[in-house]
Amino acid sequence: MSSIHILPAQLADQIAAGEVVERPASVVKELLENSVDAGATQIEIHMEAGGTRYIQVRDNGSGIAREDLELAVARHATSKINCLDDLEGIGSLGFRGEALASIASVSRFKITSALAGEEAWCYVSGEALKPAPHPQGTSVEVADLFFNTPARRKFLKTERTELMRIEDMFKRIALSHMDIGFVFSHNKKVMHRYAACNTPGEREARVVDICGPAFMEQALPVFEERGDLSLEGWVGLPTFSRSQPDLQYVFVNGRWIRDKVISHAVRQAYQDVLYHGRHPALVLYLKLPPTLVDVNVHPTKHEVRFRESGQVHSFVQSVVTNIIAQTRPGGREQREPVATSGSSFAGSHKPAVQDYFRLFNSGLESQVQDVSGTPYATTRENPLGQTAPLRPAEDVEIETQETEIPPMGYALAQLKGVYILAENKDGLVLVDMHAAHERITYERMKQDWKAGDLDSQPLLVPEVIHLSEREADLAEQSEEMFERLGFSLDRVGPQQVSVKRVPALLKQPEIEPLIRDVLADFKQHGRTKRIENHIDEIMGNMACHNSVRANRRLSLDEMNALLRDMENTERSDQCNHGRPTWRQISLSDLDKLFLRGR
Repeated sequence: MSSIHILPAQLADQIAAGEVVERPASVVKELLENSVDAGATQIEIHMEAGGTRYIQVRDNGSGIAREDLELAVARHATSKINCLDDLEGIGSLGFRGEALASIASVSRFKITSALAGEEAWCYVSGEALKPAPHPQGTSVEVADLFFNTPARRKFLKTERTELMRIEDMFKRIALSHMDIGFVFSHNKKVMHRYAACNTPGEREARVVDICGPAFMEQALPVFEERGDLSLEGWVGLPTFSRSQPDLQYVFVNGRWIRDKVISHAVRQAYQDVLYHGRHPALVLYLKLPPTLVDVNVHPTKHEVRFRESGQVHSFVQSVVTNIIAQTRPGGREQREPVATSGSSFAGSHKPAVQDYFRLFNSGLESQVQDVSGTPYATTRENPLGQTAPLRPAEDVEIETQETEIPPMGYALAQLKGVYILAENKDGLVLVDMHAAHERITYERMKQDWKAGDLDSQPLLVPEVIHLSEREADLAEQSEEMFERLGFSLDRVGPQQVSVKRVPALLKQPEIEPLIRDVLADFKQHGRTKRIENHIDEIMGNMACHNSVRANRRLSLDEMNALLRDMENTERSDQCNHGRPTWRQISLSDLDKLFLRGR
């Protein structure tokens, strides 16, 4: 080995650039964040060849003074922090003073800027400052990225792939700063143009442009404030799930982040309603005092660390859980689609619906029969736990005119012993009766369980679990938490705890891995739902076995009781496994199916 020596400044800058400038998307990200921090209200991004040949970011921000222009490209030069106290409460997107220096070290770099009412000046790497025409604001031009580090250039992908990564990053910035207008062009062709958003409608329109109209049509609005924490945005319905987490945008104080605490909280909120292996779609904005979050964790600033991670986890999970609980018929405000076609239930359709009610009910008992051919009686013991008296035929027309029809309408018949056919104000409703009753039973079991103390049962022989000393310490400190969950633990050694009681609902649990998982959750998130999840799984299985089965013939009383229960049960749009429990077929859809009106 050669003797120890100081690296040349240029080489040191190029090594440091590897942490900040991975590809063209990294360059665009850093330059856009500088423009946002400068207070820009309009930003333009122009590129060529996927950003490898040329990138320009131009803004109308505050600008840079002539005497600071060269310094702005020096390493560790910044206007955003001055001391350690500033680092502990960062409110800007950038703060390290490394981005421009890193970019300039691996490209042909040019920066032009002007303060309000002053002459503009231009700096090019290795050249003296010179005046240049430019309005207030700053333009940064980056040409021939990685021209002097060919090894790095070889790792770049195709022009299309690099452009897609830049677009993904640009969309995050555009979603997180809706008060800014953007123009995004590639190879002299404008690909995206967003005006600054000043109203809720304009903000929704930008979300539609970026996430697609289907997301907004299938999204529930979020807005909640608790103390220093606030959460707003949109979460997709469980039925609008995706195979990949590619439509999840989470912002903390205006910064797009990937965070395990928030991701885990969202998964917990969706666990009862999402089909296995699927991922929810969401756009969420979390705000909290800068002193409660550390953004100085990773060079790319994509990761953060919360001072009170348990509080953040609990807040996000409870807010999203309460929103998802609205997913029941009539349980949430029905959104108007962003772009619609066809007619809704109104006008000419209304008499037809009333006539159909009359025709159906006039021959109800003679037409609806079970598999043996025997007409149903109009009254029957209801196994679903409620009584829904059959509506006389003469009352139906009055009710459709003078009273509001329930969201799920009224039962018409049963199909193949599996599906319930019902009619509401919008048309035809199809219900998977087993899936719907499974959700209803499950939610009632959860409510009953939460209303009382969690029963526990003693073990005939206490089980001794061997842990690390740190885990044993945490178990001892969390004794009260374990008691609330139905466990009784005693520490019997430096690395051992003895389990004497377990929750009664846990049938033959594998105690040791369960305790370890609970401790891991508690250490990472400040809380755990591991026990509740196991109990929920057991109750879900019990609900499944105790729900009405396929080929079980129901009376109209029972079918209507099930429909009313669905309207009053949280999350009843999905069964316990995430499958939909019902579908609406509108009259306009039926008209199209039969070519009516053509």
